Amino acid sequence: MKKSAILIAALISAAPIWATPPEGIATEATKAANAEVAAELPIADQSDFENANRGLLAKIPGDKILNEDGSVAWDSHQFDFITGAAPDTVNPSLWRQAKLNSIHGLFEVVPGIYQIRGYDLAQMTLIAGKTGWIIVDPLTTPAPAKAGLALANKTLGDRPVVAVIFTHSHGDHFGGIAGVASPEDVRSGKIQIIAPHGFLAESVGESVIAGTAMNRRVQYQFGTALPVGTTGHVGGGLGQKLSSGDVSLVPPTRSISKDGETLLLDGISFDFMDAGETEAPAELVFYMPQFKALHTAEVATRTFHNVLTPRGALVRDTLKWSKVIDAMLAKYGAKSDVMLASHHWPTWGSDNVKTALKNQRGIYRYVHDQTMRQANQGATMHEIAENIGEPDFAKSDFGVRDYYGTLNHNSKAVYQRYFGWWDAVPAHYHELPPVEASKKYVTAMGGPAKALAVGEKAFDEGDYRWAATVFNHLVFADPADEAAKQWLASTYEQLGFQSEAGTWRNIYLVGARELREGNNVKNSISTANAKVLSGIPAVDLFDAMATRFNPAKMQGDGGIIRFWFPDRKEAVSIDLGKSVMFPRREDYAITADGSDTQITISRAEFTKLLMRETSPMALIRDKQMIISGNDALMATMFLALDEVNPQFDIVTP
Repeated sequence: MKKSAILIAALISAAPIWATPPEGIATEATKAANAEVAAELPIADQSDFENANRGLLAKIPGDKILNEDGSVAWDSHQFDFITGAAPDTVNPSLWRQAKLNSIHGLFEVVPGIYQIRGYDLAQMTLIAGKTGWIIVDPLTTPAPAKAGLALANKTLGDRPVVAVIFTHSHGDHFGGIAGVASPEDVRSGKIQIIAPHGFLAESVGESVIAGTAMNRRVQYQFGTALPVGTTGHVGGGLGQKLSSGDVSLVPPTRSISKDGETLLLDGISFDFMDAGETEAPAELVFYMPQFKALHTAEVATRTFHNVLTPRGALVRDTLKWSKVIDAMLAKYGAKSDVMLASHHWPTWGSDNVKTALKNQRGIYRYVHDQTMRQANQGATMHEIAENIGEPDFAKSDFGVRDYYGTLNHNSKAVYQRYFGWWDAVPAHYHELPPVEASKKYVTAMGGPAKALAVGEKAFDEGDYRWAATVFNHLVFADPADEAAKQWLASTYEQLGFQSEAGTWRNIYLVGARELREGNNVKNSISTANAKVLSGIPAVDLFDAMATRFNPAKMQGDGGIIRFWFPDRKEAVSIDLGKSVMFPRREDYAITADGSDTQITISRAEFTKLLMRETSPMALIRDKQMIISGNDALMATMFLALDEVNPQFDIVTP
């Protein structure tokens, strides 16, 4: 070959594959990665599909389930496109899981136990007692829970709700309570609400104190604003999607102790086991001997779970998690004819139940022990994550695959639980903040143009993790760099298209969307609404408010403000200082001596004030709020609180 021909061939091979950042298509590297997954796993196995379809009785009629305001809570046909073989833009293992999770309707688990599945991220279980329904986990928002109950009554005969069990303290398991039980029926004793010990405090901690940041991160974890489709949202792994609407909360009437209890509810015997500090800080599981049925809540489902959720929460204890599952296996495995959970479809047959529990126990023990084995040999958090591998049974049991939590992410969580975020490398202890570091990285690479070329080369080679690092530095060094933003978006998209985890796919694709279209999406789920705020104890509500206290906005020396809520017989004193706002619960009978300001108001009116549905002047005028003492002190407190920004930037500084 002539030298000129050789030179031309070299130039062609070195030329960029993509002249501009691709959008909405899978690259050859992504196609190859997804094909490799399909070749390694028994994708065609139909046993899960047989279980997921077993016992179908009826479906909620109509195309859409609507909220009270007419907005769409759930579109029953939104996932109809998930049929056939996986497209190039979706990991084939995740596509299989999405097919299973999109199967929806009212299902008979065994006579007397039924489930509403496929209308929310979670499932709602209905147990037929002697006189009415015992409902387990009434979904995320009221509309699907209400529609599911109506379908059960229409199909199986009308029954009143006599009890509700919240298995744990996550919003997709209690947020729909207003759809199946009113606060009045609960207060009157018509409906019992059973929950694990510590439920309310843990629910408040996640939904309110950390609610603003967590709701923003939820958009990434669950892809709440992504359009459904083969290049967008296809499922969350744990379930298809969160329903849309306002979360509600009614406090429990009875807590199950840490030691567990046996309880008779409407003729049905429940053997409760404490499962706190596993999947949730407050959680329970239970066995029903009449049905030989084990309900595992969210402790054991048909996926590997998150040990540290992308939305943010307390890191979980994988060692204890594995031991709780082992306790279920030892105590109930051999005598359970069916195992059901608050996500996914049931498992029938004692041998199958035992195998499922053994493998679920194994995956949490594996990530714990293998992380700690490597850590004790000196490996750092990121080194461990790259070398964690997978247990042998993960090749054949789809129920422990990385659809929601991943071995890579969870090994880092185990490391964090024992050692914190620092990996003991001194250079990582006090690193530069992202914007400053990114500017220096870009300068070190020779400036924006050369850095962009480095990123483009990595993209062309299918090295998307390195490409994401380079492009992200460019964006954080200069958020106005449109070329870097578009290349970063395309890089995130390919990473999303390859992800087996629904959470990872959502995170990458939401990041790509916000880079391309801007951060302008309204969250479809709200925990800071009147239904939730009214159900929170007053002192917890003020604890959440105190996290907004900004010392720079505080005027004066402060003082003591005492709030008295006569309708709830709740009293809270606020010690307002220049740097700290400290709430304390008081006995309502204690006099207000020592307070600089005393405020009497109902919780209902105070909730309206927090929701900005009324003003202090209007409440004072209508004698709904009575202030004595220093009437300016309350204004001082509120003026020192930061405004909430629920849509802060993430993929740009």
